[in-house]
Amino acid sequence: MIEGRATGEGTETFARRSPAAAGHFRETAGGLRLSSIGLGTYLGEEDDATDRGFEESIAVALSLGVNVIDTAVNYRGQRSERAVGRAVAAAIEEGAAAREEIFVATKGGFLPYDGEDARPPEIQAGAAFFDTGILSAPDVAAGCHAMSPQFLGEMIEWSRKNLGLSTIDLYYLHNPETQLQAVPREAFAGRLRRAIEVLEKAAQEGRIGSWGVATWDALRVPPSHPAHLSLAEIAAAARDVAGDAHHFAAVQAPVNLAMPQAIAYPSQRSRGRKAPLAAAAANLGLALFSSASILQGRLVEADLPPEVDALFSEIPQGAERALQLPRSAAGVTSALVGVSNPEHARDTFRLALLPPADPDAIARLFAA
Repeated sequence: MIEGRATGEGTETFARRSPAAAGHFRETAGGLRLSSIGLGTYLGEEDDATDRGFEESIAVALSLGVNVIDTAVNYRGQRSERAVGRAVAAAIEEGAAAREEIFVATKGGFLPYDGEDARPPEIQAGAAFFDTGILSAPDVAAGCHAMSPQFLGEMIEWSRKNLGLSTIDLYYLHNPETQLQAVPREAFAGRLRRAIEVLEKAAQEGRIGSWGVATWDALRVPPSHPAHLSLAEIAAAARDVAGDAHHFAAVQAPVNLAMPQAIAYPSQRSRGRKAPLAAAAANLGLALFSSASILQGRLVEADLPPEVDALFSEIPQGAERALQLPRSAAGVTSALVGVSNPEHARDTFRLALLPPADPDAIARLFAA
């Protein structure tokens, strides 16, 4: 395994060396300098060609000043994690970047299968989790999700092995709100606390650098919504488990022109008042990583509103223009975009060579 993790000094060195424009790198509460755009690895066929595409795209991203890479153990039957691991190892070996300069995040929660195993996923899950006693039926929500202590600990180890990294920089609980489909909120709170205990132990042992919560609806919908999660309550649970030295450091949620709730809708309580997720996260010193930044490509070809076109007039139509909005929004640390084609990667990540837009102008787009 490759030793080390992203550090403040390493990411600062990467930022100084990169060709990126001013404002492209953001400093986290932990002192890391992270690119305002990150590469995601969610979509794509489970085949060698897609693996190579991700690996080559990661190399392109690093060359253009992008040092944030996002994946998950269940993406593409674990193949995405393995492709990321190979790409990071190659970058280090070739001298393109040091381990301390690259920030790698992954996730655990959904039951993964191995895309290189010919057995059906349900057979794999039975052998890996139920026959071994790692999971029992009550642990599983919606037939696909778990976050029990033994399962979560096992997933961290699977990801470390797939990535070939001794320390994963950021490890997310993946859509924990899925558990609310199976248990009432009081029971969920207990499951969340036990999961946090596992994550804090992993951080103390150096197997992960920090942890976060990656969600779809939960942090941007109103408290009346059955999937709603309170960011303040998650932070309070982290402090309850590990005190002020806890390792809760980040959240992930969709941010794009069609889904602006995380930056525009007051779904959270923060400092005694209602606030959007981005503001609430900033108040807690949490990084916010935007997922679905171009809505799986659907915003690339869409006709954007005239005010958006005017605001981003210096940017060509396409992924870069759609990506500029979440990348520039106040409170967003890094906007993630899935790219498995190196030519598309060059087109997309050249946005790093341009400064972000005025965050106040972004806010005005969604002002009531």
